[in-house]
Amino acid sequence: MADQEPEPGIWRDPIVAEVRQVREALYAEAGYDIHEFCRQLRERQVKSGHVVVRRAPGSVIASR
Repeated sequence: MADQEPEPGIWRDPIVAEVRQVREALYAEAGYDIHEFCRQLRERQVKSGHVVVRRAPGSVIASR
């Protein structure tokens, strides 16, 4: 994923840009291997100590 400059006149959200930059760094750390990337994310999730909330397969969140 190349860091592309936005077209002139298009607003660039700094939070979205930061999230994309972090994602790119993590993906590069995994050698651009999607399976390794996901494995590392799951490992970080467990080590974080936060409660992981899972939805039942096929469940849908209703919109308001």
